[in-house]
Order: sequence, then structure tokens, then C-alpha cells
Amino acid sequence: MRQLLRPALTLFVLLSVVTGLVYPWLLTRAGGALFPDQAQGSLVRHDGKIIGSSLIGQSFTDPGLFWGRPSATAPTPYNAAASSGSNLGPTNPALVTAIQGRIDALKAADPANTLPVPVDLVTASASGLDPHISLAAAYYQVGRVAAARGLSPDAVRALVETHKEARQWGFLGEPRVNVLALNLALLASLPGASTPIASTDKAK
Repeated sequence: MRQLLRPALTLFVLLSVVTGLVYPWLLTRAGGALFPDQAQGSLVRHDGKIIGSSLIGQSFTDPGLFWGRPSATAPTPYNAAASSGSNLGPTNPALVTAIQGRIDALKAADPANTLPVPVDLVTASASGLDPHISLAAAYYQVGRVAAARGLSPDAVRALVETHKEARQWGFLGEPRVNVLALNLALLASLPGASTPIASTDKAK
């Protein structure tokens, strides 16, 4: 029995050290060296302060800012510690009610807008943390943002075009816009404006 236990315990301790300590340490060091931005959470900084992450959306309700996708995380939107979707099926009346409420809110914020409401502005993503919106969702908001900021729609649309991101690796997903990056550019374009975005409505 001792002849069996000794090598088994030795192997257990050795593998525990290698796979539980050495391997994670090496990967952490390699990740930090090769991909320092991603390893630190892809944080977005302005004037030396962290104002968000390019990977996690924020909740904006100011009509003068672009709004992101709805978030179903609890207890607050875009809660990175509780990433989840609503898990409501397409036949669930609660989903229909929620979508209709979001459509009504968008139309109330921009009554003159006759464009079709893009689906990603009224449906939550599976993670609840999506930092991007489609180009259609960004263009849909151009009129409202321009009116609220006293800018021409063409100028705001040009900002969207400038911050358009292509498909990942050229073939995955669809062209999109990072909402935080777009809002930072929008505020930076205003005469004498600062860009103190941190979370909901702190960019007013």
C-alpha cells in the first residue's frame, strides 16, 4: 500500500503545483506582457481617470448622448458581476410588453423620427453587457442627439461614420459602433466641452 500511496501523493502534489500555481502564473504574466490592455480589462481612461471599459456597456439616458442596448442584468443595468439576459422566450407576453415599452420610450424621445426602430435598441443582449450598437441603431439616434446638442445631423452622422468598427477579422458579426467611444467623441466635438463620462447621465 505504501508503495502505491507515495508515488500517487507525490504526483498529486506535483501536478497541483504545476497546474494550480505555475501554469496560471505563467499565463497571467504572458497575457500581461503580450496583451496588456486586454489583460487589464480594456479600460478606457480620460484625463488619467478610468471612465469605463470598451468591453462593457454603460446606461445612458441623456437625450444628447447615444444610448446602448437595453440590459437585463440585476440589480442595475450593465452589472458586470451579474451578466445575463432576460431569458424571456419569444412567446412570453412580458417580452412583448418590455419591447413595446422601449419602442414607446424611443418614439417619445424623438417624435419626429419616422425610421424603423432597430431591433438592438429594444432587445437586451444575452450577456446584458454589450458595449456596441449596430450602425442602424446609431443612425436612428442621430436626429435626437443633434437636436439636443445643437449640432447638425450631418456632423453627428459623420462622427458615427468615423467610429464605425468593421466585422471582427473581416467576417464575424456586423459593422458596429462602441457607444462609450462614440459619446466621448461627441462630447469632445462640442466647443469648450469636457468628457466626464462615468455612468448614467454623468456626461451631461
